[in-house]
Amino acid sequence: MAEPISALDACADFSQYAQLRVCGDTIFWLASHPETGSVALWQADHSGICQVNTGPDSIRSRLNGYGGGAYAVLPGRVIWVADDQRVWQLDRITGKRTLLVPDADNTWGGLVADPQHDRVLAVRERHQQQALMALGATGQVRLLHQGLDFYGAPAVSQDGTRVAWCSWQLPDMPWLQSTLWQATVTADGNIAGASGQPPPVSGSVQQPQFAGEHLWVISDHEGWWQPWQVTRKGGRDQWLKSTAPMLDHANAPWQLGERHSCPLREGGWARVQYRQGIGELWLERAGQCQRVAEGWTDFRDLTPSADGLVCIGRAAERHDAVLKVCADSGSATILAGGQVPDRSIMAPVAPVTFVVDAETPDTPSVQGFLYPPISAPTAAPPVILIAHGGPTSAAYAVYNPQVQFWCQRGFAVAEVNYTGSTGAGRDFRLRLAGRWGEADAQDMVRCADYLTAQGLVCTNNVFIQGRSSGGYTALMAAVQTDRFKAVGSLFGVTDPWRLRTATHRFESGYLDWLLGDPQSHYARWQARAPALHADRIRCPAIFFQGGKDAVVVPEQTRRMVAALQARGQPVELHWYEDEGHGFQRADNQAHMLESLYRFYGSLASDDPEIRQKDNEPAHKLS
Repeated sequence: MAEPISALDACADFSQYAQLRVCGDTIFWLASHPETGSVALWQADHSGICQVNTGPDSIRSRLNGYGGGAYAVLPGRVIWVADDQRVWQLDRITGKRTLLVPDADNTWGGLVADPQHDRVLAVRERHQQQALMALGATGQVRLLHQGLDFYGAPAVSQDGTRVAWCSWQLPDMPWLQSTLWQATVTADGNIAGASGQPPPVSGSVQQPQFAGEHLWVISDHEGWWQPWQVTRKGGRDQWLKSTAPMLDHANAPWQLGERHSCPLREGGWARVQYRQGIGELWLERAGQCQRVAEGWTDFRDLTPSADGLVCIGRAAERHDAVLKVCADSGSATILAGGQVPDRSIMAPVAPVTFVVDAETPDTPSVQGFLYPPISAPTAAPPVILIAHGGPTSAAYAVYNPQVQFWCQRGFAVAEVNYTGSTGAGRDFRLRLAGRWGEADAQDMVRCADYLTAQGLVCTNNVFIQGRSSGGYTALMAAVQTDRFKAVGSLFGVTDPWRLRTATHRFESGYLDWLLGDPQSHYARWQARAPALHADRIRCPAIFFQGGKDAVVVPEQTRRMVAALQARGQPVELHWYEDEGHGFQRADNQAHMLESLYRFYGSLASDDPEIRQKDNEPAHKLS
């Protein structure tokens, strides 16, 4: 008989794939190892699949706090950023590792191969100053461009004569307002004629790439992240819109080097479109459009191959995979990963999309995913509402064993794409400006009301939780209403004002956009601080915090817990001294999941099955 997945397996047996690259006939990608919290490089070619011997340290860029573009591949070597931000090189023939940049005072990211010059282009940050750099085979470092606050990952033309990148200036985030830069690469490898221009009207631009002579980008200046061809004539950019539909074709660029489209070698394009939270892969060839790989729900790092493309594929009921998609047949073949959960474990639950209709111009329609329980003890099960992080991010219909953990124990789970989420156009994203902690929190309450009114979940057993900014949204929802049975904050923000003085440079202007200028809107900042309104939270609360968290300062969580304790409110605090923002170790993640289960299970009323399962033995920390 199939058993529910354990908390440890839900956290340790879940490798995420990212940053796929292709060099010749070899495919490379990064894979996380949750049991150790490390990230390793893998490769697949005609001889099979193996891990690349890059040494004991993780491959991880820390540029802007979120990284991206942590490695690049040239025909004879691999160059990567280690966890300590030093840059290494591996000879692909001899296997010899060489320390290319020994200085650990820099932060590197956005690495891109420039094979015509046998080098790698990258973004470097030193002393809070970013620059576009070139790294040579023997460790020589060349400055290409500087003077901008932030640089996106560069793109190099196939002949190596042109380079393009995006930039943005404080206080903007890259998805609010950004600029496209182009330059010529000179014979000696420097760049000349660099000039930047924003989109034709206010908007953001991302993911530049060359297809032959043409430069393509994704821009939202007409309301959606859509593909545009950009031609520079007479010092001015001419923007030619593609025939792609009015949908988002990318996500918010939190990380450098993401690719949601690629040119096909035989002509045409492969592009991702987001529709109601589902990523769809479309091929555009000879004026015809065809959706392919329909069993998959998200696609990243699209890269052309001999007969189509390869990419990272994600689905609702299986693990991340490296996919090969044939352009002629549209078929998708799994090259690596993509495992279906073990048959001895309960089969995963697929999500059901739900939409809460718009009520007023200030409350637009909201989309989410409901994961029903496998065997509910009652017709209307308890539900956990999850607010995603960001907040300029989204929930996707992809496999998450931690969600399945709840569904296999009688809980429903609802992931909500509240106001400000990506995937629904620029206007929907910008609606969160000045309304963080209000519009998003109201949407969580609206979804709770909708799901209970439809009889899909139990009215008296609605729990709410979130990670990082999602924890803030959950706490603000609990401040606004007493309809939640409990609230869970997973390294969540509790005091935006204090966070403003402690956050890193990348997000230093983000909070002002989310809440307004603190000088002219001081009262709003005070009203939107859960730590200052602990007396309005009338449900039990549970908190999880890493002692080394540099994003959400640990003192914030201590203050919030102390305020609740002072009122005699039921509250738990689980502290992980060696964890940062977003727990890395699988045993710590498992302890967090089990603690949540015991906490919620002890509160869920009228569910004897859940109460019985609550007595299951817990995983012990070593």
